[in-house]
Amino acid sequence: MASLEQEIGNLLRQKGLTLGVVESATGGLLSHLITNIRGSSDYYKGSVTAYSNEVKIKVIGVNEDTINQYGAVSYQVVEEMARGGRKALAADICLADTGIAGPTGATTEKPIGLFYIGLAYQAGTYSRKHNFQGNREQNKRYATNAALGWLKEYLTGLK
Repeated sequence: MASLEQEIGNLLRQKGLTLGVVESATGGLLSHLITNIRGSSDYYKGSVTAYSNEVKIKVIGVNEDTINQYGAVSYQVVEEMARGGRKALAADICLADTGIAGPTGATTEKPIGLFYIGLAYQAGTYSRKHNFQGNREQNKRYATNAALGWLKEYLTGLK
């Protein structure tokens, strides 16, 4: 049985699309899984691990005001990350993530396990909110699986 990453690779190849990734809370795990697939260079453009706000702003093009107003862990920021990453990486589709993996960093409004995943394509930019209930490593895995699952769902729905 093909892995999720293999299925995504097959879909990207079939549709002639390229993929880029901007990771924050997953710290490169998403890119690692995508590039574990032989032949991923056919469709995978690359990634930026934009862990700090400075990199989100200076490299990816997230508006500093957006971070100041909504916080780095917000749907507004992840959508700007996905849009900026799509442009910076010259990819057809860009996945992005931001979140609080834990065990620290939580606030009353933003608990450990809160993640936002963004997806940008020519048709628009979208985001999904998730609340995971694991430890740091589990939350990063859950977020990665959620991002890959959503990408597969999105690609499957494209005509």
